[in-house]
Amino acid sequence: MRVISTRTHGVLDYLTGGTLLSAPGLLGVKDVPASARVLRLAGGGAALYSLLTDYELGAVRVLPMPVHLAMDAASGALLASSPWLFGFASEGPRHWVPHVLAGATEMLAAATTRTR
Repeated sequence: MRVISTRTHGVLDYLTGGTLLSAPGLLGVKDVPASARVLRLAGGGAALYSLLTDYELGAVRVLPMPVHLAMDAASGALLASSPWLFGFASEGPRHWVPHVLAGATEMLAAATTRTR
């Protein structure tokens, strides 16, 4: 059931990238470097491969949409599990809830976006 258009997905990509890049400051998680670093890397990575994706909002358009969606799903899974993989979940909910929610949202978007 793929209901999200590639154009809408592109808008979501850039919003997500920007939000994740700014999230450490907005959420007050800069005091735990691993927590902040994961959010920034996920945001920067999403923005970068969005620029390279072959869809309406791509700048270079070399990355096929199915590959982009697979990268979104993998990035979402890593982001959602990162508090436990990198050991900062014990710092409290403000250090793991955003990662889990953003990761789950990325995986959901990847599963529900059209490939053309």
